[in-house]
Amino acid sequence: MSERRDLEVIAALVPPGSHVLDLGCGNGALLALLRDQRGCTGYGVELDDAQVHECVQRGVNVIQRNLDEGLAIFADRAFDVVLQLDTLQNLRNTEAMLVETVRVGRIGVVSFPNFAHWPNRFSVLRGRMPVTKVLPFQWYDTPNIRFATHADFEVLARRNGLRVLDSFGLQKGHVVRRAPNLLASTAVFKFERG
Repeated sequence: MSERRDLEVIAALVPPGSHVLDLGCGNGALLALLRDQRGCTGYGVELDDAQVHECVQRGVNVIQRNLDEGLAIFADRAFDVVLQLDTLQNLRNTEAMLVETVRVGRIGVVSFPNFAHWPNRFSVLRGRMPVTKVLPFQWYDTPNIRFATHADFEVLARRNGLRVLDSFGLQKGHVVRRAPNLLASTAVFKFERG
């Protein structure tokens, strides 16, 4: 989620004036955009020292914490929106984190690389793991410990009693609503407790 257009699309899913928690907030760019353009408040959670430093330089409130430890430090419904952009695929406790997302916030928004995007499928058919702009690592050095598809998340959401409010794909900054499982490199979901 580093491209400006992608961040703007995600920001549009967050109601103005929301209190936001951004899990795996990176350098704080999205939180800064939400603060400056949508009047939002909130916190980021990030583990990486350099990213935490960048958040501080941007004036973004950040908590340095390993997300695999969970969200027990946050009260129920403490936030309006909880964001997990390019984070879910790096977590060991993916399913538990989704449930925690809708405990801590009224609305959750996730995005992750869509492994079912057609170039990825083509790479696998050729016998190789995909390496793309969205999945830029070789299989042996990727930070991703999970590979999911747009369709996989729909199943997981139903299984955990989450109600999907909106879903689409992103491809080079453009929203893909028709066949996102095939035509989009990134999957995006907005959801709440069912």
